[in-house]
Amino acid sequence: MEAIKTTAEGAITITTKEVKAFGTEAADAALQQLNINRRSPTAHDVEIEILYCGVCHSDLHTARNEWHGTIYPCVPGHEIVGKVLSVGGHVTKFKAGDYAAVGCMVDSCRECDYCKEGLEQYCEQGNTGTYNSPDKHLGTQTYGGYSENIVVDESFVLRVPENLDLAATAPLLCAGITTYSPLKHWNVGPGKKVGIVGIGGLGHMGVKLAKAMGAKVIVFTTSQSKVEDAKRLGADDVVLSKDASQMQRYAGKLHFILDAVSAQHDINAYLNLLRVDGSLALVGAPEHPLPVAAFSLIPYRRSFAGSTIGGIAETQAMLDFCGKHNIVADIEMINIQQINEAYDRLLKGDVKYRFVIDMASIRN
Repeated sequence: MEAIKTTAEGAITITTKEVKAFGTEAADAALQQLNINRRSPTAHDVEIEILYCGVCHSDLHTARNEWHGTIYPCVPGHEIVGKVLSVGGHVTKFKAGDYAAVGCMVDSCRECDYCKEGLEQYCEQGNTGTYNSPDKHLGTQTYGGYSENIVVDESFVLRVPENLDLAATAPLLCAGITTYSPLKHWNVGPGKKVGIVGIGGLGHMGVKLAKAMGAKVIVFTTSQSKVEDAKRLGADDVVLSKDASQMQRYAGKLHFILDAVSAQHDINAYLNLLRVDGSLALVGAPEHPLPVAAFSLIPYRRSFAGSTIGGIAETQAMLDFCGKHNIVADIEMINIQQINEAYDRLLKGDVKYRFVIDMASIRN
């Protein structure tokens, strides 16, 4: 198959090849093996053999069209670690045999103010998602990491620290940067008391990262069974949020709270734990709006904010930070044939704390 793309240098012909993938043809259909087309590397492209792909809750939401706008067939996966197979003639950052990673984005407009500031995640034109976005090269939609390989512009490919376990690095490309970015933005570090609400795929990374940044970390959970695990992850204290007396211990004491809960919860109970000028950043995505009381904010000049992933430079900084501190995700490895079961378990919270697919299973 061939496609014609017009660039500043003129029209170029892009050839494609068929590769194995796992995806779904409809919102109510199971994921199954299918074939997709990947472009051959152009001058600035890196072709990566996918070794491991993390499973994000976003994958499930998109596959099942729960956020609406899913384009089918849909091949999810944006926590990708692999080995470089080949590179285009103008690529300077990677060579065949290197380990490389791809996160939630594979392109952006590169011209708007946000892109120029290294905030491609907020691209005014809309960044190109690793899956379910318009593919400007082939005119179809992008396909994600539940596949044999992927071709990505080198500007959106990341280096993997040599000391990190490759499989456990995969979730850093979404869960890692989603928690690292707000922690850095709100200057978490020594002398700061930081609350992490919810210990799951995001929250467990928040604990590890905030602790490595030098903060005192307090975990808030509804589950007694997670108390010891939170301490294992690095928490200095663990609060059962259903216990009003335990919550009261930190009233007005915290500099920053990272809220990783996607279920409905009382946001005011956590806003009231912030000191003057404290901030709460929401990275979980509850289905319904969270009522915020004005007087949870006004008397103490508190801030209630949200945050998404980081830009490419910040994502690389996160990987380098994790390499320095030997931080990876806690994972359960699965093969691609177990993905539908993994989705069902994900809905039940039955994973500690991220599924990662061994993509060798798709080649068997």
